[in-house]
Amino acid sequence: MRRPQVVKRNGGTAGTGRAGALGVLRVRPLPGDATRGTLIAGVSVIPCALGRSGITSRKREGDGASPRGVFRLRGGFYRPDRFPVRPVSPLPLRATRRDDGWCDAPQDRRYNRPIRLPSTAASAERLWRDDGLYDLVIDLDYNRGPIRPGRGSAIFLHIARSGYRPTEGCVALKPADLLRLLRRLGPGTRMMIGR
Repeated sequence: MRRPQVVKRNGGTAGTGRAGALGVLRVRPLPGDATRGTLIAGVSVIPCALGRSGITSRKREGDGASPRGVFRLRGGFYRPDRFPVRPVSPLPLRATRRDDGWCDAPQDRRYNRPIRLPSTAASAERLWRDDGLYDLVIDLDYNRGPIRPGRGSAIFLHIARSGYRPTEGCVALKPADLLRLLRRLGPGTRMMIGR
């Protein structure tokens, strides 16, 4: 009988129950540019984009900051017309539909949850986007349990704009880097932002 692996505290390959899955991803800002950073995945150091307001411990809806903390990876979405074959990952991934959205209206009872569009919500993000940023998305489980109105919504790991231009609060990677990383992420992987 195979024993489960022990989680390594140093962020190396580790105890997610799958051989080769990463236990921890560390995201750190670059010195002198709070909107860009590095994502450290085991021995790999990957450039990333961060929120236009850098990293904060006091995240608020619309502030453009990436939240500081430790977050599990809930799973995600991929756009099937851009990825005809489901990307390889131990994480649960489902194909995005044209009417998929994410509620970002703090006063709505569905705040920071996936919804169908069009919606009665005062405001929602469209997950089927023309700019390609959400062609591949991982939900970082920020402000999800319990959900606190106004503390920020739709915090994802997703595809970066060219030149790693800032996000609205997410962490973003080049498509090839995100696809490679997905193979090494499991349900036990945690992302540490700014720690």
